[in-house]
Amino acid sequence: MRTIKVCGEQISPSKIVCVGRNYVAHVKELGNEIPDEMVVFFKPNSALSSTLHARHEEQLHYEGEIAFVIKDSALCAVGFGLDLTKRELQSRLKGKGLPWERAKAFDGAALFSDFVALPENLEELMLELKIDADIRQAGGVELMMYKPSVILEELGKFTTLNDGDIIMTGTPAGVGEVIAGNIFEGRIILNNETLVSASWTAE
Repeated sequence: MRTIKVCGEQISPSKIVCVGRNYVAHVKELGNEIPDEMVVFFKPNSALSSTLHARHEEQLHYEGEIAFVIKDSALCAVGFGLDLTKRELQSRLKGKGLPWERAKAFDGAALFSDFVALPENLEELMLELKIDADIRQAGGVELMMYKPSVILEELGKFTTLNDGDIIMTGTPAGVGEVIAGNIFEGRIILNNETLVSASWTAE
């Protein structure tokens, strides 16, 4: 089982639960419709990686996200995550009304910073993603259609969240292709201060 670091401890999540279409601007940039209810998909533990690949059978796209770790059925820690997508394949699958797993749940499809203890004021959490020092994505809880507490409640209606599981909360506008050699720098911000950050060089 692959691991993440949560408050200094290595933990193996059983799954990664992802919320899609949670930022209006991102929904619009991909030409999707605003969903009537929360969009959810899963990535397995095998999707975890520390290596950022530019390709996996086809060009990959990045999506920076605020991510949370579960403990005792509650949010306990926060970190920065990259949700990688085979966008062309996803579009073909969506066009046929088929599930997205082949485009979202492949090996290497999820990268994370370390996770740090959850602050009290979740509503003020922000993310920022720079590529080669240029800001490509920025947004936070304030812009989410489904806030973290609502996400947790909705997920609890149909699935068990085990200790160590990760919730990815969706991505703001600014997604694009991962290009080999690009340097990705992601961080989680609270009151203009960095809570946690990570960097990867795309291969």
